Amino acid sequence: MKTPESPGRRAEPKPAELLIKLRKLQQAKKNLEDEVKEITLLRCTRKEEEDALTAEALQLEGTLNEKEELNRSLQLKCEDLQLEAQRQLEQNHQKEEAVKQCCFQIQETKLKHRKIRMKFENQLQHLMEQHKNLSNVFTPKRLPAEIQSAEYTTEQLLKAEQQKLEQLTKLLDGLSCTQNAEMCMDTCDNAS
Repeated sequence: MKTPESPGRRAEPKPAELLIKLRKLQQAKKNLEDEVKEITLLRCTRKEEEDALTAEALQLEGTLNEKEELNRSLQLKCEDLQLEAQRQLEQNHQKEEAVKQCCFQIQETKLKHRKIRMKFENQLQHLMEQHKNLSNVFTPKRLPAEIQSAEYTTEQLLKAEQQKLEQLTKLLDGLSCTQNAEMCMDTCDNAS
């Protein structure tokens, strides 16, 4: 006969139910352990990925720093090259101006030489005409008279030169006597 259950008391579970519950709990425990393993593996994987990403980020940051340094260096080099190019352009401009100036001077010199050559040619032409006139004047018939005139002129010049030499000798002798007299007077003054 069944006794009526009191409202405050529970009925005892049956062993079969307990076994089923136990199996369910064991299965749940196993599932939880599997999940914990999976989560642990996932966490390890994530940690490895995070470490790899951190290492890659550090490497990329180092590469970025190198690239920025290289960029700064290249910018400085570029500025130096631009300054050098500007300097070269200025030098080329100065050289071009110097070449133009030299060309101008060469043209001026050529023009001067051309004028000098033309003047020389005119003088040469004039001398040739004078020579032609002189050859007409100094013909073989007049040559003895011209020679005699030249000899007479030479004699006159030699006489004039001889007179000048004699005058110069007299002046030198007078000057020597004056210097000797002054020296004697100086000697006498010093002796007394």
